[in-house]
Amino acid sequence: MKKRLKNRLSQFVSSEELTYIYNSYDVIGDIAIIRVTERSRKYSRIIAETIMNVQRNVKTVLAQTSSVRGDFRLRKLDFIAGQNKTTTVHKESGCLFSVDVEKCYFSPRLLYERMRVAKQVGNGEVFVNMFAGVGCFSIIVAKHSKAERVYSIDVNPAVFRFMQENVRLNRVYGKVVSVEGDAKKVIEKKLRRIADRVLMPLPEKAFEYLPYALLSLKKAGGWIHYYNFEYAKKNENPIEKVKLKVTEKLQSLGVTFTIPLDRVVRTTGPNWYQVVLDIKVNFCGHNNTRIHENVL
Repeated sequence: MKKRLKNRLSQFVSSEELTYIYNSYDVIGDIAIIRVTERSRKYSRIIAETIMNVQRNVKTVLAQTSSVRGDFRLRKLDFIAGQNKTTTVHKESGCLFSVDVEKCYFSPRLLYERMRVAKQVGNGEVFVNMFAGVGCFSIIVAKHSKAERVYSIDVNPAVFRFMQENVRLNRVYGKVVSVEGDAKKVIEKKLRRIADRVLMPLPEKAFEYLPYALLSLKKAGGWIHYYNFEYAKKNENPIEKVKLKVTEKLQSLGVTFTIPLDRVVRTTGPNWYQVVLDIKVNFCGHNNTRIHENVL
C-alpha cells in the first residue's frame, strides 16, 4: 500500500521532494492521519486525495501537526480533506471501537500486541488494565478469552465516555468494568490483591506506576505486561536497557520474578523504541512490606 501511494504521488511530486514525505500513515475507522514536514506540508491536499483514491473506505484525512504529549497523550490534528470530522468507529479483531481521534489516544499499530496479550489470558482470570484508553485491550481480552472480569481504568473523562460506549457496542457489560480515575488511587482503594494479570500500556507512566501493578496482583503473584519507551544508540540494546531498569526496581522491592518474554513492539522515532516485557511475579513466601511502603 505504501509503495502504491508513493508511485501515485510521483506523478505530482518530484523524486527529491518525495523523500520529505512520510511513508506511513494511520487509518482509524474511516479516518486517515498523516504526518507532514515543513517541506511536505504544501503537498498535504495531494497526499490526502491520493490516500482516499487508494483506500476507498477513507472518508476523512487529518494531518498530525504536533507530537503526542501531555498526560492524556493527545496530538493536534488539522483537517485536510473529505468529511470534516474527528469521530469514527474502528473495527479490529471482531470488535468495534468508537473513538474521537482528537480527544482520545488510539493506535491501530498495536493490533498484534492486543491479540497477543488476549491469547495469554487463562480461564477465570481477573485482568486489570491500568491505562485503558477507549477500551481496546480490555474489550479484546473480554471477547477473545475466558477471563472472569476485566477492570478497565482511565483518568481522561472524554476517553472514559468512549470506553463505556464501546463496552455497550461490544456487549461485554458486566465482564468489562469501566473505572474512571487515576490507576494509583483506584488500585489503592478498590483493586488491591485481586488480579491474575495487570496490563500497563502507557509507556510514559509504566515505571512510576509499577509498584501499584504489584499491589493489584493476588497474594500468590501473577503477570504484568509492562510497556516502555527507550532510547538506544546503534551499539545499545533497547530491550536490555528496559530490563535493567525494571530488574533494579523489582529487586529493590524484594520481588521474585522472571521475564519469559521481551520484544520491541515498534520504533517510534529515530533511535526510539517501544518495548514490552511480560513479567511473571511470584509472591509465595514473600513479605510485601516494601511494596506497601513504596505506594503509601
